[in-house]
Amino acid sequence: MLRKYPIGIQNFREIRHGGYVYIDKTKIIHRLVETGKYYFLSRPRRFGKSLLVDTIEELFTGSKELFEGLWIHDNWDWSKTNPVIHFDFAKLPYKEEGLSEAITYGLNITAKKYGVELTGNNIKVQFLELIEKLADIGQVVILIDEYDKPIIDFLEEPEVVDANRSIMKSFYSILKGSDKHIRLLLITGVSQFSQVSIFSDLNNLRNITLSQQYGDIVGITQTELEKDFAPEITELSKTNPDILAQIKEWYNGYTWNLKTWAYNPFSLLNFMAEPVFSNYWYATGTPTFLFKLLKKMALYDIESIEMGSLELSDFNVEKPSPGALLFQTGYLTLKSISSDGDVFELGFPNREVKASLLDGLLSTYRETYPVGSIANVAKIKTALRNGDIGSLVSQLNSLIATIPYDHWNAGTESIFTVVTFLTFKLAGIDVHTEVHNNKGRCDVLAMTDRYIYVIELKLDGTAEEALQQIKDKGYLQPYAADTRKKLAVGITFCSEKREVSQYLVARC
Repeated sequence: MLRKYPIGIQNFREIRHGGYVYIDKTKIIHRLVETGKYYFLSRPRRFGKSLLVDTIEELFTGSKELFEGLWIHDNWDWSKTNPVIHFDFAKLPYKEEGLSEAITYGLNITAKKYGVELTGNNIKVQFLELIEKLADIGQVVILIDEYDKPIIDFLEEPEVVDANRSIMKSFYSILKGSDKHIRLLLITGVSQFSQVSIFSDLNNLRNITLSQQYGDIVGITQTELEKDFAPEITELSKTNPDILAQIKEWYNGYTWNLKTWAYNPFSLLNFMAEPVFSNYWYATGTPTFLFKLLKKMALYDIESIEMGSLELSDFNVEKPSPGALLFQTGYLTLKSISSDGDVFELGFPNREVKASLLDGLLSTYRETYPVGSIANVAKIKTALRNGDIGSLVSQLNSLIATIPYDHWNAGTESIFTVVTFLTFKLAGIDVHTEVHNNKGRCDVLAMTDRYIYVIELKLDGTAEEALQQIKDKGYLQPYAADTRKKLAVGITFCSEKREVSQYLVARC
């Protein structure tokens, strides 16, 4: 029997009527709606936020038949319904019409659905008017999905961000005063931006992003994988006994509380539809602003980032924190929390995300984005494993040849260090930069099963100078007792020709 996977489908009704695989999240949804009133949830894109919001709408509008066979079917009072205001900013024409006009459009769609007329002359008045008129039917459920899209989509246009932020402040400002009319408010997005009134004025808004109770409200847990995809796992295990471990390595690893871990549902569903390990999630979006920000801040070694809890849950447009942005967009996840709960360590959640981010960042430094570097990386991996420096240099030349002339800094070798580091990292090599000893620091230290490399990079110098520096500073001395072969590699780059001009290798 062929199974249907809801890849990219965010409509609960379509999933249920269409016979698609559905992971039953209704028990945790029941807890959410029955134990609180005002919520904010941040999760990365393609993680199931929109489906969660749509499911809650169907619940409150009394679509009992859609929940047949699910936990909540026999645990909900279907005799009661509530009017629902459902705003999905991803579907509003704010880019084409402007944010105020797009919000007015969305408000009027809901008003028409319930047969009411809005007479206000601005979005603040219209929103309040809609809530009050719908409250005549019953307490209102307000679901705002992808609230931050009008900011995220314009991060490279500060003037538009400022204008949209001002509009959002006005729009959300009426919510707190409408408490008596509201049954439930749920706001979802990728990031939690500072200076937006929903977080300053709504001091009763509960942020459940890092909650111990709601870590699995979206995404797919290991238990859900093994239960709801049992037929697929059984079939795949016939030819690959380690399939569960491999799926976990590729797509699991997201956690917001170090209590529950989740798979990216988009990637997992794509894999189940066609069991080939690939970077599915990354292929659905090209976050150029993120890569440009990291490059601007000269941040390329992004594993094991540490930051405070307040910084982690915020993103300031004027002074963006790359760690917070990487966490909120799903490129990093929690790895540990200090004993006092104040310091969070972040790292890559899985193989898919690590490869995707490193490839995107390497391509950004090379100015070839979104074209990847995987072909070169595969050859560099082979060269490093075999001690083939000639092949290594050849592939490095291919990578740096694309770097625009104005990115060559005549006073530093940093661009080459970054490209070399990212390439080695993407190849799965244990690599470090600026490794210190008592005499100095080497540019690149790389280790494979058979070799330890110390690489010194020079711009418009000589390979002899680079190699001599490795020897004089004793960069390989700390590894003298290691049984692996040790290679000192001096490489010089020519700024005029934009290529490796010389290299020398010495076994130590």
